[in-house]
Amino acid sequence: MFDYLELITMDNIKHLALIVAQILAIMLPLFGAVAYLTLAERKVIGWMQLRVGPSTVGPWGLGQPIADAVKLMFKEAIVPGVSSKATYLIAPIMVFVPALMAWAVIPFDEGIVLSDINLGVMYLLAVSSLGIYGILLAGWASNSKYPFLGAVRSGAQMVSYEVSMGLVVLSVILLSGSMNLTEVIEHQKGMWHMIPLFPMFIVFIISILAETNRAPFDLPEAEAELVAGYNVEYGAMGFALFFLGEYANMILMSAITVVLFMGGWLPPFDFAPFNLIPGFLWFFAKIALILFVFLWTRATFPRYRYDQLMRLGWKVFLPFTLLWLVGQASFMKFVIGV
Repeated sequence: MFDYLELITMDNIKHLALIVAQILAIMLPLFGAVAYLTLAERKVIGWMQLRVGPSTVGPWGLGQPIADAVKLMFKEAIVPGVSSKATYLIAPIMVFVPALMAWAVIPFDEGIVLSDINLGVMYLLAVSSLGIYGILLAGWASNSKYPFLGAVRSGAQMVSYEVSMGLVVLSVILLSGSMNLTEVIEHQKGMWHMIPLFPMFIVFIISILAETNRAPFDLPEAEAELVAGYNVEYGAMGFALFFLGEYANMILMSAITVVLFMGGWLPPFDFAPFNLIPGFLWFFAKIALILFVFLWTRATFPRYRYDQLMRLGWKVFLPFTLLWLVGQASFMKFVIGV
């Protein structure tokens, strides 16, 4: 019989402690980034609309995310009496956890990655699509009309745009010849993928807006007709987990965009002063740029109607990405001879 006590050795304990330390080194800054992304959003949109934004709590409003977190932690968690209680409580966790799991394969710099697996792209696609289950369960378990309608909308929307996102990712795999994220980044030395695949890059940017239920595709949370969407019956920390999950997904999708199309940790030009800047700083700067596009879009564009949203996904993006993928594969096979 196998003795599990044999596994408890000093080397195994050190290895486990190292893994835990690496996970915390990713998660703790991510929590801080999620908190202050909410402040950045309110500030940026305030400036674009000639408002001040949060400015009272702390200098320049920097204490606002902390005040919001403390408020939500001390609020009473009220569970609707008619809800399916176990599912109702699990759903927010199922939205938040996949947004954290995906960071296991994201390379921050050369050699700095928690798990450098060969199927990193497949892992990202699989994990990033798990969040839909939490949203659907939240809408169903609340046993209320508005959350259910918001969950159905969100499910249909996320499935619709995941199809086009998958085809865009296939074009990147075809170009780089690998599903290892480190190799995908290294293939972009000299030219980022966003240059030869610029139309697919634009499709991907629009698709991640829809995938994260952000404006102008925030139909699942449309206040005018759904009050607040799938999370309307949630308060306190349940609502906070949905909120954190949405913003963590924004950061994750921005990181995926940077890895697939913008060269990851690579500088924009092979120029001596640029090469002196550490790669992880380039990586974070590019993520901040994509996040600014998220905020800029919310402040600029009106919300789509639901039929327009579905038509864009199925009648425009799906045919376009399919044709591009066939054309790219044919070009690489018959013209370049790859």
